[in-house]
Amino acid sequence: MRDRVLKIWPELTWIQNKELKEKVLNCWVYAIENSVLTAEDLEVIPFSLLIKDCNISFMNHKRTAVQLSVDIAKRMAANFGNEIKIDMDILIAGAILIDVGKLVEYDKVNGQLTTSKAGKLLRHPFSGVAIADRFGLPPEVQHIIAYHAKEGDLAKRSIEAIIVHHADFVSFEPFKA
Repeated sequence: MRDRVLKIWPELTWIQNKELKEKVLNCWVYAIENSVLTAEDLEVIPFSLLIKDCNISFMNHKRTAVQLSVDIAKRMAANFGNEIKIDMDILIAGAILIDVGKLVEYDKVNGQLTTSKAGKLLRHPFSGVAIADRFGLPPEVQHIIAYHAKEGDLAKRSIEAIIVHHADFVSFEPFKA
């Protein structure tokens, strides 16, 4: 399973801290092993069940959000220099993990993808933090997962969480009906 996760997440290699990289990888392995979905399914299923006729795959959306996060962070660092401090490993780890909890939100009924009971009761920021905590991800990464979606709108987001939040929504909002 590790090799399958590494195949769908080449951005994992961008994390410099080996221990952090391993924990992020372990989160995805666990999530897939405890999901009705396979790693291969993530390459073809729509990234949202909320968008009718969504043709953008889960992994296309996820990888775009990670790549945008890194691009934004690099541009901010280049333009603002020492006035801003962005931890790239934390940013990348958080961006890769923001939707790991979605894997427990899915169910298959009569071959159709639907929302699971767990997905109806707990949105993915909560289940994602639970998975990240299980594998000892630092609070800074859990913060990004917890506050990347609308649940974070009333919270004070870290700079990394602000970047990931906006990158995620930039790659989501244009596809909403």
